[in-house]
This record gives sequence, structure tokens and C-alpha cells, in this order.
Amino acid sequence: QVQLVESGGGSVQAGGSLRLSCAASGYTFSSYIMGWFRQAPGKEREGVAAIDSDGSTSYADSVKGRFTISRDNAKGTVYLQMNSLKPEDTAMYYCAAGTFFDVADWTRGIDSWGQGTQVTVSS
Repeated sequence: QVQLVESGGGSVQAGGSLRLSCAASGYTFSSYIMGWFRQAPGKEREGVAAIDSDGSTSYADSVKGRFTISRDNAKGTVYLQMNSLKPEDTAMYYCAAGTFFDVADWTRGIDSWGQGTQVTVSS
């Protein structure tokens, strides 16, 4: 079990940027695949970005080229840099830790979830 705490959410205008942070504790951080998910009201939770222990990354097509996931194993922290934000990016963003990545359903391998941080993008 890994405990996760997100920060960095807020309200910005379209075209702006935000950097989300997720601090992890409870287990060896470098052993986990880390990811970011988001959920808007009335919609299902979707995977946004993931990064494995070696730094290999995966992104949802909707954010590719705009978002960047990174990790600092020494600090036990994963980041999501979000640039060129769009109103459709508005959602609650959740940090997650898992032991495997299922390309068909990103949630299948998740062991721990953070409480979420709200991102609101106005037009």
C-alpha cells in the first residue's frame, strides 16, 4: 500500500499551465508504476499519463504533446506538467500507484489512489 497526496490544482484560463505534484509514502517509490487519472462530472475516470520505474512514459491521445509526466525517486514524488490547457481538461485529477499496466484498462493495475486535486480551465 502506498499513500498518495496530490497538490498543485487550481483554476486557469485556456492556454495556461499548471504543474501537479504527488507525494508518495509507505513503500519503495521506485518499485511502482505511477500515473495520473482524471474524472469530470458524469464521466468515467480515464488514464492521462503513466511512468514506470525506468522512466518510460505513456499518454492518452487527448493530452499527448501538451502534458508531461515525470518522477523524482529520491523525493518520492511524481509530477504532471500541463501546458496549453483546454476547457475539456477540466476534471478532478488523481495520482495513482500500481504494479502493472493494462493497456485495455489503466485502472486494473492500480493499488493506491490519492484523494484528488481539482483542475478547472475556463474559456
